[in-house]
Amino acid sequence: QVQLIESGGGLVQAGGSLRLSCAASGGRFSSYAVGWFRQAPGKEREFVATIYWSGSTTAYADSVKGRFTISRDNAKNTVYLQMNSLKPEDTAVYYCAADRYCTEYGCYKTTDFASWGQGTQVTVSS
Repeated sequence: QVQLIESGGGLVQAGGSLRLSCAASGGRFSSYAVGWFRQAPGKEREFVATIYWSGSTTAYADSVKGRFTISRDNAKNTVYLQMNSLKPEDTAVYYCAADRYCTEYGCYKTTDFASWGQGTQVTVSS
């Protein structure tokens, strides 16, 4: 299993942007699908975006579609989440997750992913 470390979180004003990174080690990262999830206080962890191992297929939650972009650089063992037009309701701890058994359109739930990072806090002020 790969080990994942998220970075790039912080405090930003509404309408601003952040780019999160998910760096992997310890496995053949290019074979893994990667997902981003988030968890706000008192709420369940929810799906944000996912990208297939090849980068050919991406999917987004409706709440972030058109504002967030997931991408990957397999040469750097890193997946990114570019977040634009941030809203206060985007405030949460953001987690990346990876799994090598995802089919191209198959992984959207927390239970679909075996490896998880420790999370990075994103706070959007109004």
